[in-house]
Amino acid sequence: MAAGNGNLAIDVSGINKHFGPRHVVRDLALQVREGEIFGFLGPNGSGKTTTIRLLCGLLTPDSGRGTCLGLDVMTDSGAIKRQVGYMTQRFSLWEDLTIAENLDFVARMFGMRDRGAAVGRALDHLGLAGRRDQLAGTLSGGWKQRLALAACLLHEPRLLLLDEPTAGVDPKARRDLWEEIHRLADAGITVLVSTHYMDEAERCHRLAYLAYGRLLAAGTAEEVVVAQGLATWSIDGGGAPGLPDALRGLDGVEQVASFGARLHASGRDAAKLAASLQAFAQDNEIAIERVEPSLEDAFIHMMKSAEDPLEG
Repeated sequence: MAAGNGNLAIDVSGINKHFGPRHVVRDLALQVREGEIFGFLGPNGSGKTTTIRLLCGLLTPDSGRGTCLGLDVMTDSGAIKRQVGYMTQRFSLWEDLTIAENLDFVARMFGMRDRGAAVGRALDHLGLAGRRDQLAGTLSGGWKQRLALAACLLHEPRLLLLDEPTAGVDPKARRDLWEEIHRLADAGITVLVSTHYMDEAERCHRLAYLAYGRLLAAGTAEEVVVAQGLATWSIDGGGAPGLPDALRGLDGVEQVASFGARLHASGRDAAKLAASLQAFAQDNEIAIERVEPSLEDAFIHMMKSAEDPLEG
């Protein structure tokens, strides 16, 4: 899977942002390559959306330094914004206008010349030409997201910001959108995307995990998993009453999570974990198997060590 051309689209360090007394982004340092799909994950309120807006010039940091598309993130936010396409999580176009009317209106707001040609290209590129006269308010979630993406691309941005783009859409629409995202990256557009879905995170070239404004990990999915140093075992009988609590009480078990009808038990001391689980499995006549830790296992582990500054 390609991962950009090596040139940096974003290069920042020491980025901070406050909203009143809340310190929502803390000393962020991050690099994103041109043509890269970079994913942001984390719990609600972790600062994902704020971080992406800071990187793209949609918000100005309180402190820090760096560049986006070769422009200073502290002083050139206006110039950066003109090269960014931003698709919000909530559909934000006009439901009482048709698809074509929505795109034409957006093109007018950008002050684009030859709006008709630009709208025509967007309709064709996103497969919307056959629905051009359909009211936006009558579209399904997947078609609304496709329209929103078309609107983002009208002015031919170099950087695309997608805030949970597949929330509330069906599996086919999710797959189609991600295929389009990869086509855009192959064409040289840098894509920043926030998501809650682990399978979508694995579609990104690299990703960052944020919690309570702090960057906990960054890299490829494989690098993030390896950095946690976890050993993981899969345990059959996930539906057995009391089994998760019994596993959590074993020496070496740091976390237990459900994966369908099975459980994953993980810990950083591989030898201690193996000895405890093998003895437990023999005593209770259950099947266990050593498996590679997943991205979700890694993120659950990171969350256990992250402290919510608003608690306690």
